[in-house]
Amino acid sequence: MAERMAGRVAFITGAARGQGRSHAVRLAAEGADIIAVDACADVATAAYAMATEQDLEETARLIAEQGRRVVARKADVRDFDALQAAFDAGVAELGPVHTVLANAGIASFAPTWELTAQHWQDMIDINLTGVFHTAKVAIPGMIEHGAGGCLLFTSSIGGFKGLQNVGHYVAAKHGIVGLMRTLANELGPHGIRVNTIHPTNVDTPMIQHEGAMGLFVPEGVEPTRENAMPGYRSLNAMPVPWAEVGDVSNAVAFLASDEARYITGATFPVDAGANVK
Repeated sequence: MAERMAGRVAFITGAARGQGRSHAVRLAAEGADIIAVDACADVATAAYAMATEQDLEETARLIAEQGRRVVARKADVRDFDALQAAFDAGVAELGPVHTVLANAGIASFAPTWELTAQHWQDMIDINLTGVFHTAKVAIPGMIEHGAGGCLLFTSSIGGFKGLQNVGHYVAAKHGIVGLMRTLANELGPHGIRVNTIHPTNVDTPMIQHEGAMGLFVPEGVEPTRENAMPGYRSLNAMPVPWAEVGDVSNAVAFLASDEARYITGATFPVDAGANVK
């Protein structure tokens, strides 16, 4: 299965750590050169610290260890012009993009009626509009290149169903499913496939902090990783609290490869059965 991405370029947002880093390193191991983008700045309404420039540098180092080329740029997906500049810089150095992974995202937590307007705006701007921006900067060049390709948007089990305390997140993750389905129809004639991937909780900083863990422990119990495990596990049909980043990257590598050449418009779960009905 090695070198399934040989000769191709992948554009990945939220690449400095977590799922984005894992996807970047995995596709590099499969032969792809990588344009790695991350805001590398905190978001005031997010419940945890964001990745840093040092994190993005580490992602670039790990890609280079795979023997692949990398262009790493700091850009916020909310800033269309900055994202376009990062994309263009990568294409200028590495060549046309084949695979786009719109992965950047944040999380915050509260009952829907207690969310502030800023919580809502930041979530929609990053987790939904940021996906639109990522697609928009890449699609014209992919069409012009004429070699097809793949767009993959990171959704969630929250893109399938409602989840308490993350109404804004669920709205954004449902929204990108609608965007994906529309783009799959629009881009099919160009040989460009578009899919969403839907992980259950993944073992990254997005869920491993007191704000998130506190939702999964009984009142009065310290919100530690160990204490939160049973609560996280309760979401899934399989007896696991969360997926590992590599589990999601395995699915990404498949969906980006020619093995998935006729898969488009799909909502692809990596959810340990969280959405089994």
